[in-house]
Amino acid sequence: MRPVVSATPALLASVAVGRPVRGEFTYLVPEALAGNLAPGQRVLVPFGRGMALGFYLGPANAPVEGGVRLKPIQRVLEDSPSLPKDLIALLRFAAEHYRHPLGEVIRGALPPGLSTAVDEKAAKADVQHFAEAVVTEVPPQLNRAPAQAAALQYLLAVGGRAQLEEVAHAIPGARETLKKLAARGMVKLVEVVLEPGVREGLIQGRPDHLTPEQDVAVRELQGAVDAGGFQPYLLHGVTGSGKTEVYLRAVEHALSQGKGSLVLVPEIALTPQLVGRFRSRFGGDVAVLHSGLKDRERLFHWQALRKGTVKIAVGVRSAVFAPVENLGLIVVDEEHDPSFKQDEKLRYQARDLAVVRGKQAGAVVVLGSATPALETLQNARAGRYKLLELKSRVDDRPMPTISLVDLRVERPREGQVTEEAPILSPQMLQAMEETVAKGQQVILFLNRRGHSTILLCEVCGLSLKCHDCDVCMTHHQSQNRVVCHYCGVAFPVPNSCRECTGPLLKLGIGTERVEAEVSERLPGARVARLDRDSATSAERLTELLASFARREIDVLVGTQMVAKGHDFPGVTLVCVVMADTSLAIPDFRASERTFHLLTPV
Repeated sequence: MRPVVSATPALLASVAVGRPVRGEFTYLVPEALAGNLAPGQRVLVPFGRGMALGFYLGPANAPVEGGVRLKPIQRVLEDSPSLPKDLIALLRFAAEHYRHPLGEVIRGALPPGLSTAVDEKAAKADVQHFAEAVVTEVPPQLNRAPAQAAALQYLLAVGGRAQLEEVAHAIPGARETLKKLAARGMVKLVEVVLEPGVREGLIQGRPDHLTPEQDVAVRELQGAVDAGGFQPYLLHGVTGSGKTEVYLRAVEHALSQGKGSLVLVPEIALTPQLVGRFRSRFGGDVAVLHSGLKDRERLFHWQALRKGTVKIAVGVRSAVFAPVENLGLIVVDEEHDPSFKQDEKLRYQARDLAVVRGKQAGAVVVLGSATPALETLQNARAGRYKLLELKSRVDDRPMPTISLVDLRVERPREGQVTEEAPILSPQMLQAMEETVAKGQQVILFLNRRGHSTILLCEVCGLSLKCHDCDVCMTHHQSQNRVVCHYCGVAFPVPNSCRECTGPLLKLGIGTERVEAEVSERLPGARVARLDRDSATSAERLTELLASFARREIDVLVGTQMVAKGHDFPGVTLVCVVMADTSLAIPDFRASERTFHLLTPV
């Protein structure tokens, strides 16, 4: 029999294990580690028949039951804790409130490199390796070495320079191959130190003066930061009223007081422009956290925040767990957006957790929106949040003139109706032609990607649905595939109905079909599409937005990615296609969500 281990409470540790199991576990602290443990450190612990990543939470009391066999902590994986104490408190709250295992919550909050059981030395992210080609073509003698030729061709195809990890991912065994090419003088392997500041975004200048309403809001927030303590605000400002400038001035003041700031945006689509604004104001003192970054970059930004070398964090919902030092200000931009709600694993609402974190840290919290969520409005009306309003647009710009076009009058009304309403009404087409002719820009908004929203059998009337989700598949013509927008399963477009072999009708519209229609009806216009299918990476997204800002695109067709937080002075016409379709979504918030979408547009 194994001996029963007894220990004093000081030598027992409470550990959350990064596995889908609830509760905290008690481990024995070896004497060699007794003085080296601090709450928030990652540790390696025996669990079940193997080893698991664990998180030391503090001393534990001896088990009440007698005869309990305790296992010892095997190893400490880092010299200093990855998680500060205030963040541990937030993660405990999230685990309890959202009924999720604490260890899984902590592991999910960490960036790649820290969410696995690797030593701190193996998780360093301050150096990035690149491979550079130093020739302009593949020499003939490499034909006998196809692996070397393939690696060199890849480098030349991407402009002569690429990350080593990228080449290795594209070509198996490329690491050793590139070393051989480097020995022959055909490739250079270089190390580049990552900068803590971001290297992306659309740079914008600082306005010379604030509007009276902006000035009132900025003074109020600066006073709250000076006073310290928890104070939540709702910044209710119409689109174009300059909410971002209020955020920037508040963050600037917090920084001058030695306090850190956390800025949350709902989607990656908003990040490049907002990051550009922050970068132009604060330089390298900005860390970015979102899934569009490479894993090493996300880890490096996290570590820069944890060390306190960077004081400002900008990111999407997961950034609510960013380890900002001496947190004094939290901003949640577009707080009404449903993207702040995580719908898998830990199902949390980042806006609500931001308020909880502000309360725990004694920080000022600003929820900004032109269309606040109903619950946020109620909190402001009940006095739980202070209300700051920006009712006028910057430079006294007038609100836009809105024209409503009833597509029912455009559809034939006599006899059997077999045609769909036109995608682009004559009034919309005429307005677009006039705008493009003046050298101005147009945004076309339709909150549905793909070409056709439904494939319907002309004989039996059944629609093509996903086997797993039981929702209609969406037709993507550019890929010649049908895709389920719930689970992501995709396959080639079938030639006929799977039930009766009848012909399939393509009904409904998406951004892909609208793009094709605009290109056909306005042949002289430069048309581009912005949705999750076209913006496949953060770099591609930034490139599209920057190209539109430089007026290299006349008409931008897109989903809600084009409607949020952007400022393009060249845009003088915005068209919303099928504006009322979202009212029919089977969701009790359908009318509220439609209002949230259309008002910013």
